[in-house]
Amino acid sequence: MLDPRHATLLDAAGAIASGAVSSVELTRECLARAHRLNAELNCFVRIEDELALGEAAAADAARAAGAPLGALHGVPLALKDMFYTPERETSGGSRIRAGFRAGREASVLRRLRAAGAVNLGALGMTEFAFGPTGHNAFYGACRNPWNPAHIAGGSSSGAGSALAARIMFGALGSDTGGSIRGPASVNGVLGLKPTYGRVSRAGAMPLSWSIDHVGPMARTAGDLARLLAVIAGHDPIDASSSRHAVPDYALALEAPASALRIGVPRNFFFDGVDAGVKDVLDTALARLEGLGARLVEVRVPAPEHLTELGRTIMYSEAAALHGHWLRTRPGDYSPQIRARAATGLAIPAASYVEALQLRSPMLRTFVTEVFGACDVLATPTLSVPVPTLASTDVGGAPAMWPTIAALVRCVAPFNFLGLPALSVPAGFTDGGLPAGLQLIARPFAEATLISAAHAYQAATDWHERLPPLS
Repeated sequence: MLDPRHATLLDAAGAIASGAVSSVELTRECLARAHRLNAELNCFVRIEDELALGEAAAADAARAAGAPLGALHGVPLALKDMFYTPERETSGGSRIRAGFRAGREASVLRRLRAAGAVNLGALGMTEFAFGPTGHNAFYGACRNPWNPAHIAGGSSSGAGSALAARIMFGALGSDTGGSIRGPASVNGVLGLKPTYGRVSRAGAMPLSWSIDHVGPMARTAGDLARLLAVIAGHDPIDASSSRHAVPDYALALEAPASALRIGVPRNFFFDGVDAGVKDVLDTALARLEGLGARLVEVRVPAPEHLTELGRTIMYSEAAALHGHWLRTRPGDYSPQIRARAATGLAIPAASYVEALQLRSPMLRTFVTEVFGACDVLATPTLSVPVPTLASTDVGGAPAMWPTIAALVRCVAPFNFLGLPALSVPAGFTDGGLPAGLQLIARPFAEATLISAAHAYQAATDWHERLPPLS
């Protein structure tokens, strides 16, 4: 039996394709692990044994019949509880959508099915994908497998926790203000927010249609490349979907780090960073430099404004999406989500439109000034150590604003710009919890990020470390 604790997604796909293991055998192993660990981690809201085993049996039957095998044939994955599918409930982590069935299938899920993937169930998330901690008033908080007293991040909390716990081999999440990269960082896995429009969002529960992103999470850069190759590309039913050509991301794994210029910002991103986190990042950057990459200092234009403009858009669009429920079902929101969603009702339309208008010129300026000097920008993913669940359980109190701001400080600017950004495990702080290095590139340069992450992982073993779980 392939051991999910040590095997990668690529290992699993290869073993199933060769007949060394069946999809049913591997899916049973992953389901058993999911049931055993979910009691401690609360990373799934629904583990769907019957559906998953049915998909696995179909994958095995197709292989036995000599059918062409997809890139993920028979591999157990799991999805954040926000991707619509006719046969499964999609609650979006909320009470309001409990029991909801969309009657249609998310485009990314359709692509995963076509590639042969097996879906174990729905991963826990922050209510309506609106928070960076992983607390959920209705389904309970998701917990960090390195220390269950600490947060698993949000809003793709279950994806980060379950991946780190080695329950499955890959996951999909969404990222509107760091919701893929934050959970990746605090759980010690990889998470990629692709360029805006690179991956279809059709059939994915929206939060803010102008800055929502869908992206993959995995344990290695090779696994991430395989997942992105499956879900990337134009989708005619998503008006924001790009027609930009999809490269062969696997080729990025062959590129050496010596060709990279890595930009280290001298403003904003390292201001006030925790000393332990900075030590981890300094060591990671030194390792990349030792591999031949060239470190260059860069000045990042207007990062504070990028965050504020992104918030203006996000809160305005969230208020428009939730306006009816805020009026008719306010008691079915948790206090924090109700307060945050309602914030957009007070934002003037002129401010919202101005933020949208500023996006393109500010992106052009950023790309010219930053990526004229480097190929990849490196920052902390989180500038603070992984906090506890207790310290971030602030509900809708005024403390929620600084708590949230501290956790999204380094990730949110890149949602407004729509740039591709990736968090890679970079080590552990003194508390024994993971810290991530965030890498950002110019539009549609996901291959460059995958290349840098792969080179770094080839020279380190942080991604191979196992949480203290059974």
